[in-house]
Amino acid sequence: MLNHLRDAVRQLNRQPGLSLVIVAILGIGIGVTTGVFSLFQQILLRPLPVPEPHRLVNLSVEPRPVFSYAMFRDLEAQQDVFTGLATYDEIPSNLGLEGRVTSGTAMAVSGSYFQVLGLKPALGRLIGAGDEPALDEARVAVLSHEYWHGSFGGDPAVLGRAITVNGQALTIVGVAPAGFSATEFAARPQVFVPLTLRFLLRDMPRNQAQNRFAFGFSVFGRLGPGIELTQAAASINALHSAIIAELEAPPADAANPMPPRTIALTPGGQGQRAEIARTVGQPLALLLGLTVVVLLVVCSNVANLLLARGAARANEMAIRGAIGANRRQLVSQLLAEAGLLALIGGLLSLPIAALTLEIIAWLVPAGVLNEFAIELEPAFILITVAVSLSTVLLFGVAPAVQASRAGTRLVASNPAASSLAGRGSTRFRSALTVAQIALSVVLLVLAALFAQSLANVARVNLGVDVDSLLTFNVAPQRNAYSPERSDATYARIEEALKALPGVTGVASAAIPLLSNSRFQTGVEGFGVPVTMDTLVPINVVSPGLFATLGVPLLAGRDFAATDTASSPSVVIVNESFVRRFNLGDDVLGRRFRRSGGDSELEIVGLAADAASSGTGVKADVPPQFYQPFSQVGPFAPSRFFYVRSALVPDALLRTIPQVVAGIDPDLPVDSLRTVEAQFANNVYIDRLVGVLSASFAILATLLAAIGLYGMLTYGVTQRTRELGVHLALGAMPARLRAMVLKQVGVMTLIGCGLGVAAAIALVAAVQALLFGVSGYDPLAYGTAIAVLCLVVLAASYWPARRASSIAPMAALRHE
Repeated sequence: MLNHLRDAVRQLNRQPGLSLVIVAILGIGIGVTTGVFSLFQQILLRPLPVPEPHRLVNLSVEPRPVFSYAMFRDLEAQQDVFTGLATYDEIPSNLGLEGRVTSGTAMAVSGSYFQVLGLKPALGRLIGAGDEPALDEARVAVLSHEYWHGSFGGDPAVLGRAITVNGQALTIVGVAPAGFSATEFAARPQVFVPLTLRFLLRDMPRNQAQNRFAFGFSVFGRLGPGIELTQAAASINALHSAIIAELEAPPADAANPMPPRTIALTPGGQGQRAEIARTVGQPLALLLGLTVVVLLVVCSNVANLLLARGAARANEMAIRGAIGANRRQLVSQLLAEAGLLALIGGLLSLPIAALTLEIIAWLVPAGVLNEFAIELEPAFILITVAVSLSTVLLFGVAPAVQASRAGTRLVASNPAASSLAGRGSTRFRSALTVAQIALSVVLLVLAALFAQSLANVARVNLGVDVDSLLTFNVAPQRNAYSPERSDATYARIEEALKALPGVTGVASAAIPLLSNSRFQTGVEGFGVPVTMDTLVPINVVSPGLFATLGVPLLAGRDFAATDTASSPSVVIVNESFVRRFNLGDDVLGRRFRRSGGDSELEIVGLAADAASSGTGVKADVPPQFYQPFSQVGPFAPSRFFYVRSALVPDALLRTIPQVVAGIDPDLPVDSLRTVEAQFANNVYIDRLVGVLSASFAILATLLAAIGLYGMLTYGVTQRTRELGVHLALGAMPARLRAMVLKQVGVMTLIGCGLGVAAAIALVAAVQALLFGVSGYDPLAYGTAIAVLCLVVLAASYWPARRASSIAPMAALRHE
C-alpha cells in the first residue's frame, strides 16, 4: 500500500494540472452539497437530543394544532398509553438580571416536560411535578445551558439566585442539559418556568385556565412500553371524545356547532417542526435537489477526466504488465491514485462546505440564524470524506479496469493503436458530456425562473415609503408595568424621538407590518351577514402613523388628540375593506360594529392599501381597519414604533437605544432595524433560492464547459496524427474546425433537448415557489439555452482551433 501511495504521489506530480482540476471539481461539488445537506438535516431531519426520540409523538387537533390548558390537564390525568404527556407555551419576556434588563424568551413547561423527554440537569434540578401546586405559586426557573454560560459564565453558584421574568422575581433552581434548547423548532428560551406561571407572566386572567376554548398549548408524549402509534391514537381519541361530550358539548341551540375533533398523532422525535416544514421544507428540498444535480455534473466530469487519463496511460500499463505486474496490481495502483485524489478533494470540500453555510447565513435574516448552526458537525465531516472517496473510487474503477486490460501487444504494435479511445469509450465520454449539458440546462432554466420571480418580488408596490424609515419594539408591560405607566412611557418615548434632529415623523402600532401576528375581528353591519368572510384584521395605532409610513389618506382625516375614550369611536379603513363590503365612494360616516361589541364605529378616514400585519410581501393586501390607542385601551403588551428621519439610518439606529435608556433603563429595545431590512427579511426564502439556484447553475455550467474542453482537447491530442495527415493531403483548416464544432453541436443539441424536457417535467414541483412568472416561461428557457450555447462555443473554440493548426511534420512525429 505504501508503494502504491508513493507511486500515486509521483503520478499526480507528473500531471499536476489534471490533478488540480479533478481535486478542485471534487472539492467544490462535494463541499456545496455537504453544506446544503447540513442545513437540510439541521432544520428538517435532526432528532431531538433526548433518549429514544423515536418514542416521542406530537398531538394535534384540527382545525387547531393546540389544546386548552383544561383539556391538557384532563388528558394528562386520565390517559394510559403514554409514560407521560407534556405541554409548553413560549412567552416573550423581559429578563432582569443584576439590574440589567434584556429581551428574551421564557418557556412555560408542565411538570412532566423534562421527565417525558428523559433529560437530566446539568446543574441543580429541573422543573418537575412538585412545581405545579397551583397557579402562580411555584416561583422557580431553570436556565438553558446556553444562557447559563453566556450570562453567568457557567458559574455553579448560580443556584438560589434571583432572575426577574416579566417583572416577577423567580429563584434559579437548575440548568438544563447542554445541547438541548426546546422541543419547538427554532425556539431558544433563556429560561424554563412552571406552566402554572404562564398566566401570570402573560398578564392574563386566571380564569383562562378553566376556559376550554382558550387554545394555545402544544402537547407531546412518549409512547409506553409495547404501545404502537395506532393503538395510542385509538385510546387517546376515545378519551378525548368522552371529555368533549361531557364538558365541551355545544349548546343544543348553537347555530354553528363545533365540528368533530380528532387527535392526530405524528412522530415527535424531531420536535414540533410542522410550521417550519410548511415554510421552508419545499425550498430546502429544492436547494438540496439542485446541489445533487451539481454533484451529478461533478461525478460525470470526474469520470470523463479519469477515463481520459486512464486511456492516455494505456502504454504505461502495457509496459508494467510486460515486466511482470499482474492485473490486480495494476488496478490497485490506479485505484490508489484515485483514492488519493478523493482524499485531497474531500479535505478541500470541508472549507467549501463551511463557506456555503456562511453564504447562506449572509442571505437570511439574523433572527433566522437561531434556527440552525453555521457550523459543520463531526458527522458531516465523516460523510464528506465518505462521499468523496465513494465518488472517485466509483468512477475510478472503470478506467482502472479498462487500462489494466492493456497487454504487451500494444507496445509492439503501432503506437497510434495504443490509444484505448475506441468507439465504445468515445461514445461513453460523449454521453457523459451530453449529460452534463442537460443537467446544466435544467439548472439554468430554474435559475432564470427564480431570477424573474425575485425581480417580480422586488417590484411589488408595498404602499409604504421605506426610505429612511426605522422600526423598533418596546414592551413595558413585560416589566409588570400598569397600563397607565406603560402609556406614559410610550408617550415619553414618542416625544423624545420627535425632538431628535432630523426626525420628521414618529408613530406606533400594536401589530407590526409584515409580521406573522394578526388580530382579526368580525364586522357586523353594511347589510352583510356575519360569516368567516367578514373576519378582517384590526390594528391599533397612534395618530400620525399613515403620514410617518408614507401611506396616503384618500379621504377623511387621521386620528387626532380629540379622539378620546369619551368621544365617539372612530376607525380608518383601507381600500380593500371598502371593496370587501361594497361601500362604494360614500364611505365616510358609515358605521359598523365589531362582533360582540356594544358601540358603533364610525369611519372617518380611507387609507390607501399598504403592507399589512399578518401578511407577506407577496400576499394581497387584506381588508383592514384601524383604531386609535386612546379609544381601545390595553391591546398588546408592546408597541412597535416607526421613526422617519432625514438623517442617515445608521446614526439613528445607534441613537434610539440611548434615547429609550434615558427614559427607562429597565426597558430593552427589540427588533431595531430599518423597515427596508424588515421587508427584505420577509422574502429571504425567495432571495436564498434565487441566489443559490443562480450560483449552482453558473457552477454546473462552468464544470460542464471544463468537461467539454477536456474531452475535446483529449480527442484532438489522440487524433493528432490523423489530423496532420488530413492537413498534409490538402484539407482546409476551416474544414477541421467545422468537424470538431459539428461534434460539439450534435452533443449540445441533444443535451439541450434532454435538459429542456427535464426542466419541463420539474416545473410542477417548483411552481408554488415562483411569483408572477409561469414555470413554462419561454424567456427563461431561451435565456438558458442561449447562455449554455455561448459557454459551449467558448469551451470548444480553442480545441477546434488547435485541431486546424497542427503542423503535418509534427503530427507525423507524434508518439
